[in-house]
Amino acid sequence: SIRSITLQARVPGYLQEQTAADGSDVKQGDLLYRIAPEDYQAALDQAKAQVERDTATLDYARSNLGRGSELAKSGYLAKDSFDQRTSTLRGAEAALLLDKAAVRTAELNLGYAEIKAPFPGRIGRNQASVGTLVSVAGTVLNTLVQLDPIYVTFNPSETDLVEIEQAKAAGPIAVDVLLPGETEPSQKGELTFIDNTIDHSTGTITARATIGNAKFRLLPGQYVRVRLHVKEQPNTLMVPQVALGSSQLGKYLYVLGKGNTVDQKLVSLGPTDGDLISVTSGISESDQVITGNLQKIGPGMPVSPLPQPKPAS
Repeated sequence: SIRSITLQARVPGYLQEQTAADGSDVKQGDLLYRIAPEDYQAALDQAKAQVERDTATLDYARSNLGRGSELAKSGYLAKDSFDQRTSTLRGAEAALLLDKAAVRTAELNLGYAEIKAPFPGRIGRNQASVGTLVSVAGTVLNTLVQLDPIYVTFNPSETDLVEIEQAKAAGPIAVDVLLPGETEPSQKGELTFIDNTIDHSTGTITARATIGNAKFRLLPGQYVRVRLHVKEQPNTLMVPQVALGSSQLGKYLYVLGKGNTVDQKLVSLGPTDGDLISVTSGISESDQVITGNLQKIGPGMPVSPLPQPKPAS
């Protein structure tokens, strides 16, 4: 997934309510959990009362300094007394600033008593029962994952990287995603990331596509097949991958030769599409590829060809 977080409390207290059921699809800003707010509401009320009290103190200090200023000009107030009134005013101003900061802190803490979804997604299984005393030190409430859009990570081979980079330079690369059992893609997206290092142990590189997933058909951890649109290859010869054989000379196919005997042809291969693989050289469109009983036949052996069964309608 693009985003996945653990939901935890930012203030301690008793868990009062779980407002979203396990496995719910939620929108950004939806309320998920509520911690008992009474203590935090009381702290806010107290902080606001302190503001009111110190506002009155400041008003008095300001008026007192104003009167002292006139008296000082007339010589009826000593400089030390005037300085004391000035200091009292500054202290009252500072106290009010502290009070307002305390109000803001109390408002934040009261807001933190409500745990809301920071982004749209799906929550998992609840991990704290109502009535639990949760702490800031790590009480896990639940998890939230973003499902739309979603990342699909795959590992193309380094031999395919040149074609992918060439296609990427020409514009965005479309990506099809096929779920298990699908023959046609149900999800589509775009290639958005290619890593900067090849894994030499596997000869592959990590790539990632961003896929629209409005119906939440794709889930984190799910295995899928990925198909990249890197170039158009009209009239490409495609054969079942099960028909391929391997030898020291390379990949080969058995085809039907003269007199219904087996011919072996070395082939060069291209991209795959599901259970099929493209053949770039080695056979022609007129060749009849043998796909069955490959372990029991060899070059020159006679065979009795059977027509390919038609798919059920």
